[in-house]
Amino acid sequence: MTGPNSQELPRKINLGSGKAWQDDYLNIDVNPMWRPDVCIDMSAPDLFAQTVETTRFGQFQMPPDYFDEIIAIDVLEHLPDLVTLMTNCLRLLRNGGVMRVLVPFDLSYGAWQDPTHVRAFNERSWLYYTDWYWYLGWREARFDLTELKFVLSEIGQKLLADGVSKELISRTPRATDSMQVTLTKRPLTDAERLETDRRTRRI
Repeated sequence: MTGPNSQELPRKINLGSGKAWQDDYLNIDVNPMWRPDVCIDMSAPDLFAQTVETTRFGQFQMPPDYFDEIIAIDVLEHLPDLVTLMTNCLRLLRNGGVMRVLVPFDLSYGAWQDPTHVRAFNERSWLYYTDWYWYLGWREARFDLTELKFVLSEIGQKLLADGVSKELISRTPRATDSMQVTLTKRPLTDAERLETDRRTRRI
């Protein structure tokens, strides 16, 4: 960081901050209209090579292994290159750091009513960032899925009150609005690194 009036860079990122700007986070958005701390595409392949200028925190490059938390509320469904975004987020977080996500469920009205959405999500949408880390060529770290909660619609809440099982509700169109997910970064074990090597034919 540079500049005599620069504050210390926060340990938390508000990704896609938009109108939900938060004072104790590094607010990042691709749209300058929202006046984020950093206006940058977080799915850029050269993210860590870019230098950014901010009013609050001076000039810096995005620091790997630095942040404790990344929140992404109603953001990931808008991003065409989600793999690069998730790879960048993994690298930004310290080991034990968490990524907290809210996304529309694929059977909800909200999944596709917004014309700017490019994808929807279900409970298996996280496998490539957790158990199938090797498919993405991740060789240092991965995410563990440490929390997944369904946010029910009015339809789902009525079904739940009527005694319908949560599993059946999750399969019922329009019964679930969204998912709250927490992903926690951890280093790969030696066995997991070998699995990546085997799967990518390095051994």
